[in-house]
Amino acid sequence: MTTEVGKRCSLVFLLALLSVQLGGVACEDLRKLKVSDWWEKSGFYQIYPRSFKDSNGDGIGDLKGITQKLPYLKSIGVKAFWLSPIYKSPMADFGYDISDFRDIQPEYGTLEDFKVLKAEASKLGLKLVMDFVPNHSSDEHEWFVKSENREAGYEDYYVWHDGKPGNNPNRNDPPNNWLEAFKGSAWKWSEKRKQYYLHQFHFKQPDLNYRNSKVVEEMKSVLRFWLDLGVDGFRIDAVNWLFEDLQFRDEPTSGVSTDPLMPDYLNHIYTRDMPETTDMVYQWREVMDEYKKQHGGDTRVIMTESWSSLSVVATYYQDANKRQGSNMPFNFQLILNLNKNSKASDFKRVIESWLNIVPDEQHVANWVLGNHDQRRVASRMGGEHMADLMAMVGLSLPGVSVTYQGEEIGMTDYEVSWQDSKDPAACQTSPTEYQKYSRDPARTPFQWDRTTKAGFTSGSTTWLPINPNYVTVNVETEEKTSNSHLKVFKRLMELRDESIFHDCLYGIFAVEDNIFGIVRTTTPLYEEPVYLTLINIANKAVNVTHENIYKGFTNKFTADMKVSVASVSSKRSEGDSVNLKNLELQPYEGLVLRAAGTVWVLSKLLLLLMIFAMLFLQ
Repeated sequence: MTTEVGKRCSLVFLLALLSVQLGGVACEDLRKLKVSDWWEKSGFYQIYPRSFKDSNGDGIGDLKGITQKLPYLKSIGVKAFWLSPIYKSPMADFGYDISDFRDIQPEYGTLEDFKVLKAEASKLGLKLVMDFVPNHSSDEHEWFVKSENREAGYEDYYVWHDGKPGNNPNRNDPPNNWLEAFKGSAWKWSEKRKQYYLHQFHFKQPDLNYRNSKVVEEMKSVLRFWLDLGVDGFRIDAVNWLFEDLQFRDEPTSGVSTDPLMPDYLNHIYTRDMPETTDMVYQWREVMDEYKKQHGGDTRVIMTESWSSLSVVATYYQDANKRQGSNMPFNFQLILNLNKNSKASDFKRVIESWLNIVPDEQHVANWVLGNHDQRRVASRMGGEHMADLMAMVGLSLPGVSVTYQGEEIGMTDYEVSWQDSKDPAACQTSPTEYQKYSRDPARTPFQWDRTTKAGFTSGSTTWLPINPNYVTVNVETEEKTSNSHLKVFKRLMELRDESIFHDCLYGIFAVEDNIFGIVRTTTPLYEEPVYLTLINIANKAVNVTHENIYKGFTNKFTADMKVSVASVSSKRSEGDSVNLKNLELQPYEGLVLRAAGTVWVLSKLLLLLMIFAMLFLQ
């Protein structure tokens, strides 16, 4: 009897010891994640409505066209989409100059079309996010017309100033040296009011005055109007421009530009990132949270656009008192700090810089590769071959992914001629310099198929020219091709639905100049297999060894792995075996590899041992 008890105790002790050893491996390197809300594990997709899909042949995308293509969004795995402005507008800045915040631009459709779009999106399980443009309106908005006429209650809806005495006997000079975001003075003289108004963008976009409580409440009511129509959140445009210096002081020169009319000539310390801005974001967050409490349903999110320093952007998450702000302060670090000349160490540094500002486990990171204001990711990073590699990076990292339309099929910029240019940022310059400022190359129509006009429209013209490469780079062709950018993207989105991509980022690493890697697993490590993303950003083959890949990850997983996703530039296919003891990555090859972790394998042995023990002890 004593021998039997001793035998049992020895086995129980052994099992307990093994369990402790296996269960003690945790996500100790970068960060654990607590993903629970719908948006925290979603892929978001940006639609530039004017260029997505035209339903009536006028060469301009519209709401009915978007509705027609919702099944496509569902098929590529995104969970939400946000629309660049569709509000009523004179289109001086293609929708960012809004003449009615509660109506739809006629060339895009009607409010009824919007309701149909929202209803169809809901049927497919897709969330709809609106673009909210709070900094300014159009000068054709009734608020501005009333303010310019000094109508009671509207006198201070905008930022007005008498100016300062100068050499002109008929009117004062502008109040200061502030410059608009495109080119020239940020002040425009009103003959009616005999004052200057501030416009930090186009002169037809006068700045609203957020020091006026009526304006604050007016814009909150705009949010509630669209919430009542069922929208699931807002992307807030140009948030860091909301407030300006009360003393209207001149801004110092930056030393960056020699042209006194260009915005980068000044250091914008009095017109951007004023401390009052974050409080306004917190107030908008309160509107979202209150609406959920009153009406139920899922969280309504806010995403904020600010191209500010990381220290400033971090304040949009929450303040020192844990007051909550933006769900997603947009992360533009991959746009601002990576290009075709970047090294693997730059990828690591840039990604870590963002992870370091995410406050805690209650907040998630987000990764934005491109948008309507920037050159497309493939062009920016050196060519179509980089589309897959950047998608692998963005979709292998923890948090929210944001994809700009066309990135999933590898669309590239098309250099629009001066004659065809539409962007005011370019048109206010000259034929010799417009390409440096034009946003048109990334706004060309979406490429659906290889028919005339790329399947974008049935009409004979398009508002911007279509990239001639549409005959090969288009959805239809890539759907039929065995290995395409679109299929790589879809497979990556499928992987993101696995729990492993919502739990832990085990680590990121760089191997010399050209190999960048991401390790994803769960907590604790033995519960699931491990995923390893590897990209070669060099135009040459690079040998990678087990030792330099796993430096810092020793014994965390095995050298034998299977290909889950391979880039178009790879000769490998899904399911191929890869041994990391000596792996050669081809030029611009990207792989997402899967293997059972060393500890995961041992845990299966432990399970067998436990079964054997139970049988033995019976």
